[in-house]
Amino acid sequence: MSKTLAFLLIFCGLLLASACGPTLAGVITPLPAFTDTDRVLVLAPHPDDEGIVNGGIIQQALKAGARVKVVLLTNGENNELSFIVYKKRPVLRPKELLAMGAMRFGETLNAVKVLGLSPEDITVLGYPDFGTMDIFTEYWGPVKKPFRSMLSRQRYVPFKEARSVGAPYVGESILRDLEGIVLDFKPTRIFVSHPADTNRDHRALYLFTKVALWDLEGQVDMPLVFPYIVHVVGWPKPRGYHPELVLDVPPGLVKSDIQWFTTPLEGTEIKRKHDAIMQYVSQVKCAPQYLITFDRSNEIFGDYPSVPIIKQMTSVPAWQRVGAGDEGRSTKVKGKPDQIASISYARQGNNLLVRMILKNSFDKELGVSLFLMGYRKDVPFGQMPKLKLIVGIDGFHIKNGKKNIASKEVQYISKDRELMFTIPLSLCGSPERILSTAKTSLYDLTLDETAWRILLLK
Repeated sequence: MSKTLAFLLIFCGLLLASACGPTLAGVITPLPAFTDTDRVLVLAPHPDDEGIVNGGIIQQALKAGARVKVVLLTNGENNELSFIVYKKRPVLRPKELLAMGAMRFGETLNAVKVLGLSPEDITVLGYPDFGTMDIFTEYWGPVKKPFRSMLSRQRYVPFKEARSVGAPYVGESILRDLEGIVLDFKPTRIFVSHPADTNRDHRALYLFTKVALWDLEGQVDMPLVFPYIVHVVGWPKPRGYHPELVLDVPPGLVKSDIQWFTTPLEGTEIKRKHDAIMQYVSQVKCAPQYLITFDRSNEIFGDYPSVPIIKQMTSVPAWQRVGAGDEGRSTKVKGKPDQIASISYARQGNNLLVRMILKNSFDKELGVSLFLMGYRKDVPFGQMPKLKLIVGIDGFHIKNGKKNIASKEVQYISKDRELMFTIPLSLCGSPERILSTAKTSLYDLTLDETAWRILLLK
């Protein structure tokens, strides 16, 4: 079957499915075909992400004569549940966990070999599994101690195969590695995890990648960036191996402003992707029907556009709403009540305004957190403020990274279902861009989170 015919069949199937349920709604754009001048960089948060959602495009890029490089952010050494199933006992000692991380790297080597890559095409960074979001939001600059991994108890990159063995678990280390890889490889396309993924490492890799590319503007030609999504509650369905089915858009993102791209897979590509996925033995044993669910007749990619926040001098804010209902909120946890109805941003003079609408009247036992990470080209990102505004049972307070700060200039008002924040942009470091998300929690239990969005200040 030709690629053109395959895409037409998928397109017709999507139109038919749209009458029955959520699918690739709105603009459906074919992923641009690869050429022999492409240099494709696949960034994976954990060993297996490179194959389960990128196995098709890796094959297509290689067939076109493009160069392909895969980078693993972590070795996935903290996936305790899968290790219990695989080993039939708890795996708790740090040395054992590191051995499992090394094993998962070996699984990736086997998988990408099936897809057509060699060990020289794989780079390991070795940062802490389930710790990179904490690093992004809290561990920059002169910290007393680097982040410590939850189970392996490491503070420095421990894996001998890693690009920077012994690098401390701080944001500068990850950013330096990513920027070095981009400078060396000069990719024309980057496939990276999604800002609306429920997994914290997936979100963090997207954020680190964005900052790295902003830092390198003017030094390299900017690549096209195609985020892929993996972890969404209840998606995709049905579970199991269904190569005849289309991989659709998660229901909560159908009405979002993401532009989606899709590429059809031929029968041989689907079969080879299946064989590659089966190499992730430690993960397949834990959830035999899950990973294989992503081996379908197409692969999908898409990103949010930046949100322009225009400076207004009038008394009426020009709100930019970035989420309504489930739009952009794929991170709701199954069985837990979601709380955030929408979030909007505006700029009045030198202040950033944020308005959050909840689905129910605000209860002080409900914790609400707003994250604001400013970026500007002439200041190292590690030196920019990493603000977290928290409203909860203890009142209202502000953190910059791990430190509590006081600022009388920040205003907070709550009324029924509405929360309003007014933040001086100087407190954010007078940024050109802001990375932002919000979440609600009940004590330490997260209820839901909005997708990370990029605010472009004008």
